[in-house]
Amino acid sequence: MKIFNKILIANRGEIAVRIIKAAKKMGIQTVAVYSRPDENALHTRLADEAYFIGEQDLSDSYLNVAKIIDIALRSKSEAIHPGYGFLAENPLLVAECTKANISFIGPSTRAIQLMGNKVESRAFVEKIGVPMTKGATGTLEELKEAAKNIPLPILVKAAAGGGGKGMRIVNSLDDLDEIIESTSREALAYFGDKEVFIEQFIEDPRHIEIQIIGDKQGNVIHLYERECSIQRRYQKIIEESPSPTLDQAIREKMGATAVEIAKAINYDSAGTIEFLLDKNKNYYFLEMNTRIQVEHPITEMVTGIDIVGEQIQVAAGNALSFSQKDIHQRGHAIEARIYAEEPENNFRPTPGDINYYKSPEGDNLRLDAALDGPTTIHSFFDPMISKLIAFGPNREIANERLTQALRNYIIHGINTNIPYLIAMLQSKAFVENNISTKFCDENTEDLLLSISKEEATIDINNIVAAYLSHNLTNHKINAKDTVWNAIGYWRSKQLIEVQYNEEIISAELIRANKGELELLIQGKSYQCNIKQNEAHFIRININGHCLNFSISEAADQGSRISYNGFTFLLKRTDLLYDTDFFINEEDAGSGNMIKSPMPGKVIKIHINEGDEVKKGDRLIVVEAMKMENNIIAIRDGKVMTITTKEGEMVDGNTALIILEEIEETEEN
Repeated sequence: MKIFNKILIANRGEIAVRIIKAAKKMGIQTVAVYSRPDENALHTRLADEAYFIGEQDLSDSYLNVAKIIDIALRSKSEAIHPGYGFLAENPLLVAECTKANISFIGPSTRAIQLMGNKVESRAFVEKIGVPMTKGATGTLEELKEAAKNIPLPILVKAAAGGGGKGMRIVNSLDDLDEIIESTSREALAYFGDKEVFIEQFIEDPRHIEIQIIGDKQGNVIHLYERECSIQRRYQKIIEESPSPTLDQAIREKMGATAVEIAKAINYDSAGTIEFLLDKNKNYYFLEMNTRIQVEHPITEMVTGIDIVGEQIQVAAGNALSFSQKDIHQRGHAIEARIYAEEPENNFRPTPGDINYYKSPEGDNLRLDAALDGPTTIHSFFDPMISKLIAFGPNREIANERLTQALRNYIIHGINTNIPYLIAMLQSKAFVENNISTKFCDENTEDLLLSISKEEATIDINNIVAAYLSHNLTNHKINAKDTVWNAIGYWRSKQLIEVQYNEEIISAELIRANKGELELLIQGKSYQCNIKQNEAHFIRININGHCLNFSISEAADQGSRISYNGFTFLLKRTDLLYDTDFFINEEDAGSGNMIKSPMPGKVIKIHINEGDEVKKGDRLIVVEAMKMENNIIAIRDGKVMTITTKEGEMVDGNTALIILEEIEETEEN
């Protein structure tokens, strides 16, 4: 068998880590590239070699083909694996690899150009008789004209798009111009190609994709399907295999169709054929992804095939190590994508510092992650932190295992979608498979309500008891640090005040003796017997119930306590902290300053100084974590000052615009 000696991974994050692990298992040396924010990232530490590729700007680093080829040559890498996203479906990288006599671990230039472009792929697939939705390409005027003959709603898509980027729904033709403009801008930013097209949007569809892989000997097989219907912002957050929707006859038919498409273009790598499935189980070709997919682990778990390893082997010229008759689905796997985001705020990204990280462990679990400890989640990368996969003999058990694992997944310092994922997996709609690609749109309000209800069932006094038990036994607090010492007040019992949200919870330490504490919290006695006490963990028997808590110190002088999938921020107010507070009294509460809600890049400024704006008007677009965020006018006013410009990086909470009141004039 032929094999590469050394390969370069032209990517970052969890997929770079995944490829490095597969290569090392095969005895192949690995070369990582990293931009300035990633110099201490996990993929740079795991690779045999790591090369600096540029600053934070993607065009200067992970999207810079010339730099990647240069590093491959300098490191004597024989092949380049692009992962997914970035340059994975860029024919220029393939062409430059060919010029430099470097193998590309992916399909041919023709396959990428034909199938990577959504317009050309639709035209090609239609010729071989595969069903698809009605669509159109062309100039803005041509698209506007064609839209009149396509039933609403209409989907505007980037021709070179993927990964849920460059997609927007048009519900009214009056919005078509603006949506095409914003989609085109996003397409240019992320794929280097501003071309877009339109197609009919299927209502309440299922999203089914077929994993295929081919070799250079002409063999192509499929590894069956994944269902990826649960999405937000057109990005998948829950995937599973097998699909609970398909029967075996449709499953085999869709697999055969996918193989037919792949063979028609002589496909010789790992890829995915994606379909929409309507309510009558009719399927329509959606697109082909000519790369490894984010959700490939669930297929690996149910088929036993190492897709990344096989992809590397066929790129080296080897034939597939299995045939179609060898492929069977066994058991059930579900994957949850963990994002740095706030579902309660329209899934707004939450970049920032993770100060404590503990991943779940156990049989039948798999974690593909970009980190292995505290790190910074940067605003200029995708907000996905990791993928957690659970396997079981059936869907019900896989779901139970994944839910429990998510409850044991501890990430402190930033907000994540973990509670949202737990609520989703437990929802009646998911359990009964009443889902579609509109699941999040239709169910998020109810899911957030269920999260609040479950959180409210947790006795906050237990959380306070665990916090104080850990705080009082793990930290030696000098008397001078207490408020009581500062004011010269003597007491026989230690009085403690704990802040939770806006509430002050009063507690008294009645007694403490070798791991046993008696606390009086809001007038109720709590007998605490500490069973295990570590820097970030405490197992404690509280009034006869043994409970586990994960704890970390927060940067704001409090502590984060995680219990059963929820995280609480507590702070002792009876301690004096050396903290400075800066309050601009002139601006406080004035509402004149329009600020950026997060760090990011200013993409578009819709107004000029001197303009009058109405409450709700779009003012500025800030791009953060591969998502455009509209900054909206919070009231009527006149734009006095614009403190930023297009293309500028801004910090979170940075003032972007200063408004002034509109002077009213009396009419005579």
